[in-house]
Amino acid sequence: MTLAVVAGLIGLALVDSTSLGTLVMPVWMIAHPRLRPSRVVLYLATIALFYWALGLALLLGASALTARWEEIGASRTTSWVQLVIGVGMLVASFWPDTPWARRRARERASGGREAGWRGRVTGADARASTVVTVALLAGLVEAASMVPYLGAIGLLSTSGLTAPASGAVLAVYVAVMCLPALVLLGLRLGLAERVTPLLTRLESWLTTHTGGAIWWVVGILGFFLAADAVTRLGLWGPGS
Repeated sequence: MTLAVVAGLIGLALVDSTSLGTLVMPVWMIAHPRLRPSRVVLYLATIALFYWALGLALLLGASALTARWEEIGASRTTSWVQLVIGVGMLVASFWPDTPWARRRARERASGGREAGWRGRVTGADARASTVVTVALLAGLVEAASMVPYLGAIGLLSTSGLTAPASGAVLAVYVAVMCLPALVLLGLRLGLAERVTPLLTRLESWLTTHTGGAIWWVVGILGFFLAADAVTRLGLWGPGS
């Protein structure tokens, strides 16, 4: 595995660490007046195991397709499909700036599904089974939209690593995804109420803005997918 791949995986993991499931919900739990550290650790362990298992399944599927990828990739039909997907991702990246997305963001800030989940994982009534269930639901809801995670699986599938090595790298990846939340938990335990106001402000900001980084990554990946397809189709350049 090259240094570029390692750097790419670290960057993608840090972007993934800012999602609703890996940071916003843990911050809700950490900022609660009655902190239960064991529940936070249980939540993070559950969502990390979920993404690790999902990643292994995706890697196995990618390995099964590798033998036929050269044939599939050489097809002009595949290039056109890639172009459509890339342009679609680029256009979709502007979704947060639309009036509809802004209205939904305001609704989320004032309540909704996230508020319901918050009530289930915070406070004295947060049972272990409920925390595990909410962590799994958060993973399922976000899995399809976590473009950086899917990009990381793509990097691993072409890295040339053996299956055990890929599994180990994937375990490190999901650990990095959970690292910011663990650092915040450590700060809350070590500094107690001195960091609570900061956590409260961070909680409010994340609830409103957490999707921004994801859409930036969607747009960048869409651009590169479309540009690669345009080049292979000969739609741009001296031969076009």
